[in-house]
Amino acid sequence: MKRLIVLLGVVGVSLSAVFVRLSTAPSMILALYRVVLATLLLTPWVLWRYRQELRRMTRREILLCLISGVCLGLHFVTYFASLRRTSIAASTVLVNTEALFVTLGAVVFLKRKLSGWAWAAVLVSFCGSVIVGTADLGDGGALLGNLLALAGAVLGAAYTLVGTRCRAGGISTTVYTYFVYLASSLTVLTAALISGTPLSGYPPVNLLTALGLAVCCTLLGHSVFSWGLKYLQPSFVATVKLLEPVFAAVWGMLLFREIPGAQVVLGGTVVLVGIALYSRTEKPKED
Repeated sequence: MKRLIVLLGVVGVSLSAVFVRLSTAPSMILALYRVVLATLLLTPWVLWRYRQELRRMTRREILLCLISGVCLGLHFVTYFASLRRTSIAASTVLVNTEALFVTLGAVVFLKRKLSGWAWAAVLVSFCGSVIVGTADLGDGGALLGNLLALAGAVLGAAYTLVGTRCRAGGISTTVYTYFVYLASSLTVLTAALISGTPLSGYPPVNLLTALGLAVCCTLLGHSVFSWGLKYLQPSFVATVKLLEPVFAAVWGMLLFREIPGAQVVLGGTVVLVGIALYSRTEKPKED
């Protein structure tokens, strides 16, 4: 059941590509609006329901949550910028190579042990992502978009790994995600100010798409992943998230008539094979 809930979270996150394509504001502004709205939506509930937990939190716990949020904010900035420069399918496949970086990080920093088959599954998924990433080498803009997606993958892995440490300490999902979205908001705001990007003056459609990002993709997507980190292996959560490109590609075909190229389809298929293999070899912490 817990795996199914995480899978539904992947469906929610896959809608982010749709909302980005429907918007007209710069990608950094969309990322800012997304996390700010998510933070505002959570604030009344957290202050009313979780006041006691907030008082009990240590400085170390708060710091870890904030570090996780910084990584998530930078992940949004790079991923959204990628979606402006390359195809939905390519961007979402590459940003979800996060699974490989999470696995490596879990082994190095969290002292996790993976079976040989689990390693093989992650490597198969990574190979599929490489196939997708090299599909547009002749297009400089698309290549930059692919590289931004890979940067988003590394940052997403850092967010997942730090989040795993936070959740292991007993912090509730709501409080953890609140601090994460708060830090993410401040991070993206800082990036926007440094880059000189105007914070307002965009058509109203951008507020609607940002609200969709905040509710569907953040609260019903990333928050579900944060919840899952308490019960499932971080490598499993990251690997299942590799299904996002499949859902995103379907949205792209249905809404924007964006048909993935043969190489992108091939790479995506290889990624799915890796996911299937991993799911058969790794078990959650508890059922």
